[in-house]
Amino acid sequence: MSRARIALLTLLALVAFAGNSLLCRAALAQTGIDAASFTLVRLLSGAVVLGLLAWLRPGGSRSRGNWLSALALFAYAAAFSFAYLQLTAGAGALLLFGAVQATMIAHGVWSGERLRPLQLGGLVLACGGLVGLVLPGLSAPPLAAALLMMTAGIAWGVYSLRGRGAGDPLQVTAGNFLRAVPMAAVLALLMFRQASPDAAGLGYAVLSGALASGVGYAIWYSALPFLKSVTAATVQLAVPVIAALGGVFLLGEALTPRLLVASAAILGGIAMVVVMGGRGRVG
Repeated sequence: MSRARIALLTLLALVAFAGNSLLCRAALAQTGIDAASFTLVRLLSGAVVLGLLAWLRPGGSRSRGNWLSALALFAYAAAFSFAYLQLTAGAGALLLFGAVQATMIAHGVWSGERLRPLQLGGLVLACGGLVGLVLPGLSAPPLAAALLMMTAGIAWGVYSLRGRGAGDPLQVTAGNFLRAVPMAAVLALLMFRQASPDAAGLGYAVLSGALASGVGYAIWYSALPFLKSVTAATVQLAVPVIAALGGVFLLGEALTPRLLVASAAILGGIAMVVVMGGRGRVG
């Protein structure tokens, strides 16, 4: 695969990942759909597209996965949706990304990985950025929503860690999406009194599941084998930036000084951990 095609696929995948934040926020802020219905439709449409893509691939077989990973996926998707009832697209994506990376770094340390001094400094900087973002103040995001998004990030970090070496990533992801659908259906049934799906909201949810999640993951997995591990981790730093810019230009959200400073601290700190950790070894 040519470098230009790899770069294009990587960019498309990152835009798709950021698109999840934009579509969810747009649906919950600008349409009448509720968070539980959005979660159900997103997971269902994602399961359909991922299952179809896995089946159509040469050598494709029945989707795989497991229930524990599906539970982590459901926890991520549900917390993500409910958090975006109050968070802006940029703040939500930043909190999510920071929590995902913190979870995976913490797991590495727990497993015996040693952080270099610069990595420790980067971790402190990133944690300081997260704390600074949620500290009380006029421009601080609502604390409950921020905690929900960080919970979503932890769940996604657990899901990602469980997926390492689990087999074909596209098939495993398709199977986990399929298993997460009944969990989302139970949540929607429990909250049926608050259900308010409308055509626009359902459309956003389908786009989030089928396009931003289903097609986005398929594109990412096609590019991932051609990226070095440190490169793959580093380019994902662009996702919160794309989401924040999309929130400003597409949703009319404000880009506050607090968000800018927190973004610099969180993304800069994580970059220090990832880049320094990638030197001298193959991930």
